Amino acid sequence: MEVATPLPGAKAGVIRYTWSVPHDAPAVTALRRIAFLLELAQEPTHRVRAFRRAADVVSALTADELEWRIRQDSLKQLPGIGAVTALAIIEAQRGEAPVYLRRLESTKGRAVADDAAALRAALRGDCHTHSDWSDGGSSILEMAEAARSLGHEYVALTDHSPRLTVARGLSAERLRQQLEEVERLNVKLAPFRILTGIEVDINEDGSLDQEDGLLDRLDIVVASVHSKLRMPREQMTERMMTAVANPLTKVLGHCTGRIVVGRGRPESEFDAEAVFEACARFDVAVEINSRPERLDPPRRLLRLAVEVGCRFAIDTDAHAPGQLDWQMVGCERAAACGVAADTVINTLSASDLVAWADRA
Repeated sequence: MEVATPLPGAKAGVIRYTWSVPHDAPAVTALRRIAFLLELAQEPTHRVRAFRRAADVVSALTADELEWRIRQDSLKQLPGIGAVTALAIIEAQRGEAPVYLRRLESTKGRAVADDAAALRAALRGDCHTHSDWSDGGSSILEMAEAARSLGHEYVALTDHSPRLTVARGLSAERLRQQLEEVERLNVKLAPFRILTGIEVDINEDGSLDQEDGLLDRLDIVVASVHSKLRMPREQMTERMMTAVANPLTKVLGHCTGRIVVGRGRPESEFDAEAVFEACARFDVAVEINSRPERLDPPRRLLRLAVEVGCRFAIDTDAHAPGQLDWQMVGCERAAACGVAADTVINTLSASDLVAWADRA
């Protein structure tokens, strides 16, 4: 049906007759197909509605206005259009299958369990574990031997930093002592390797809770927020982005801080798109935390991180030997959200992982 709608920027009094976007236009078709596949995968209703609403918004535009908004990069100014839906619209209108849609189509009709098993088989280690040097329940040697028994080639030891006193976080001096202990154990365990590391607190100003010179000696640095989890959205976003931009940060740990069992704990509020774009820009891996009480990030954010182009680390955050087998939990969530094995840093060998971490 023809509509008489002046395009943005048109001269006053000038009406240009244009065709409305047909309901089978590429962008509308793609958005509704994405919604269908999300429903098939039993994704949250609000996620499905986001794509269906975007489809409705696009179908109400004229063809000329849609193309004008794409050229002006102003789709996100429309109510109901966000970064992910805008990208899908642009790709579809260019005649491409949107990346988001391709990932959903790739898992349709296939058992997630099969994809998760293949991903688990590709993992060669774990980048986030704790020992009894901080709040873990077992020795470094016990954790390493358990990881080796699961088929790992390496395990990163990432005990807490000093600020987290409730978890017996390691002072600089204790961390130096731990490095000496790991060196001795690696001689004993070779060719299996314990990677030196830390789960360092992200301070309120975005700085890291350990000496820079000491952090630079470690194989892997996981940076996580453990305090002031209810900071205002803007402040939390700045805090996280500052930490991600730090060249010493290699992995962003359990990004929302949520707890999904018992009384639970809500997600921290931050601009996930901005934080994930920073992770992609600075080549910092987003952790897929496999702890059953965390399951962090939520699937909607995990899909967003995939769309943005992030790397990932599928970790257990294990505090005891038996918890090292939780990695499959993370693999299942990763497979359901279209995470590719070649974007997961712990599919790398120990030497390649360390080389990646040392790139800065």
